[in-house]
Amino acid sequence: MHLTKVEEQIMQMLWEKKRAFVRELLEMMPEPKPAQTTISTVVRNLEQKGFVGHKKFGKTHQYFPVVSQTEYLSNSLRRMSSAYFQNSYANIVNFFAAEGKLRNKDIDEISQLLQILKRKKR
Repeated sequence: MHLTKVEEQIMQMLWEKKRAFVRELLEMMPEPKPAQTTISTVVRNLEQKGFVGHKKFGKTHQYFPVVSQTEYLSNSLRRMSSAYFQNSYANIVNFFAAEGKLRNKDIDEISQLLQILKRKKR
């Protein structure tokens, strides 16, 4: 499932902190800070989407991620690969190479990773 930019921003904070109250998330937000009610609404939306859970402390809630950052990243990359690159990771690398975004260092690292993967598959 796709998240909005603000939802992703809040998820990044929750992944970093592991658990947080709305006021703590608000403190972490850059200026100009949104209203606390805005953060509260976004967190409740994330909970409805199944990304966040909560523990109740009296009248307040402490929120925590239910979906891991790795799981979200993996799903996002699969969705992008499917939508834009015909499910081909080679097409993704080719795209960045054609755009001139890969430095020699990146190419060397990718080459080393591919060699390791190739050995593991044997």
